Amino acid sequence: MTRTPDDRRLDLLQGTLDMLILRTVQWRPQHGHGIGQAILAQSDDLLKVETGSLYPALHRLEKRGWLKSEWGVSEANQRAKYYRLTAAGRTQLSHERDRWSQLVHAIGRVLNPAPAPEE
Repeated sequence: MTRTPDDRRLDLLQGTLDMLILRTVQWRPQHGHGIGQAILAQSDDLLKVETGSLYPALHRLEKRGWLKSEWGVSEANQRAKYYRLTAAGRTQLSHERDRWSQLVHAIGRVLNPAPAPEE
């Protein structure tokens, strides 16, 4: 069976999209399409964020005060809403990264359990 590029893409675990968005806008404001493209590029084309997931997440993060938006003009000379990280968003990103590290550690323990002690 031949694999297409979409076959190797991974589904995001619930809750990780928020962390990825916050991390993507950590250094500079970006518009929604740019955020999706940055996540795809940074993941070596493994994580494609669908529009139907991205924009509701951006609105949710803005409502929570973790992102702030303002209108601007994109590289393609189109009107676009640019999102930037707020101070509360920086704090939340730190919490999300800590939780992610705990999750990775816990999954690692399940996948590679310590050998049972011999009796």
